[in-house]
Amino acid sequence: MNAPVLPAGGGCRTAPVLKERGQREVFCGLTGIIWLHRKMQDAFFLVVGSRTCAHLLQSAAGVMIFAEPRFGTAILEETDLAGMADAHTELDREVDRLLARRPDIRQLFLVGSCPSEVIKLDLHRAAERLSVRHAPHVRVLNYSGSGIETTFTQGEDACLAAMVPVLAETQARELLVVGALPDVVEDQMLSLLAALGVGPVRLLPARRIDATTGVGPNTVFALTQPFLGDTHAALERRGARHIPAPFPFGEEGTTAWLSAIAAEFGVDAATFAAVTDAPRARARKAVEQASTALSGKSVFFFPDSQLEIPLARFLTRECGMTAIEVGSPYIHDALHGPDLDLLPAGPQISEGQDVERQLDRARAARPDLTVCGLGLANPLEAEGLSTKWAIELVFTPVHFYEQAGDLAGLFSRPLRRKSLLHLEAAE
Repeated sequence: MNAPVLPAGGGCRTAPVLKERGQREVFCGLTGIIWLHRKMQDAFFLVVGSRTCAHLLQSAAGVMIFAEPRFGTAILEETDLAGMADAHTELDREVDRLLARRPDIRQLFLVGSCPSEVIKLDLHRAAERLSVRHAPHVRVLNYSGSGIETTFTQGEDACLAAMVPVLAETQARELLVVGALPDVVEDQMLSLLAALGVGPVRLLPARRIDATTGVGPNTVFALTQPFLGDTHAALERRGARHIPAPFPFGEEGTTAWLSAIAAEFGVDAATFAAVTDAPRARARKAVEQASTALSGKSVFFFPDSQLEIPLARFLTRECGMTAIEVGSPYIHDALHGPDLDLLPAGPQISEGQDVERQLDRARAARPDLTVCGLGLANPLEAEGLSTKWAIELVFTPVHFYEQAGDLAGLFSRPLRRKSLLHLEAAE
């Protein structure tokens, strides 16, 4: 088909990994609710947590007071935390009130937080009890979004992994595409797969609860997000088989991802070329135009979203950048290996974080661009380093061909801004 050319000097799959287990600087897994509640249109996410959890979600989502979002917080009061009230009784009452007021809810997720984890509130048992109570109209599941248990994007992983055991059993040979995507990007992907003749295609998560989405020994699945390690394991436990591939960022990554699926379903080379040649050419042109400011520049990734490895592959191979360090909260070979194969040897690969030590390395390297969390961006900007917020790469449509130029533009914008500021200062 169209296998990408491996780097002449070797890739990074077998490179030594610097494993750090110190202080981290990252959002908690509750943040994933912000994109999941938009994606899953008949779901509701009820965080069992504190007012701090509620403030985090409101701030991250920018929800107006008159809006009707598909998430909320069941506040744990001091009496709950002190064991003076039966938190399960109160939770049952809140869920009853919520479902009576919102009959459109078909899936209810009880989301654990730091406070509920600390007091050992058994949300799994609560979900089982409430699922029986409200069946068959509402399915109640639970997962942890606690900062004790999860980082930033792991909230989506925990949510999808919780859905896998309740998916229907199927013997059909089907492709399951896993990972939440903006609707417009998902539609582009489904159009490409349909043109290739691949199908039936099922989605996890689907926009609405879908009885046709099943899993079984003839299911093959492809991941669209590189942070779905637990979901990957849960699907394999159900007998499904993973199609390993680079992630669909940029022209090369998208082509490799589609090529792996096409090979699995016996799509011939002529059909593949007919479907992909035109969007590939558009993507290459868009990346070339957007990445002129990136060529020859260096980039340093702090661990944040687990998108770091495929994004480093995109920036080095398609945008002409040099990676100094590529840090990721977790590295999962089955997921990240294909991208590490393509990432040219040279950068330090690091897993986990000891933020002070990594800051020292970044300051010593003085990269042209630093990709990091919000908490580090402003201090580094004050020290003269150009930064890109990692969280923006999750909230912005960046997958597949039509978004390739936008993806390059997200990285080039900080460098263009700095260049303009320098010009204005010189004048």
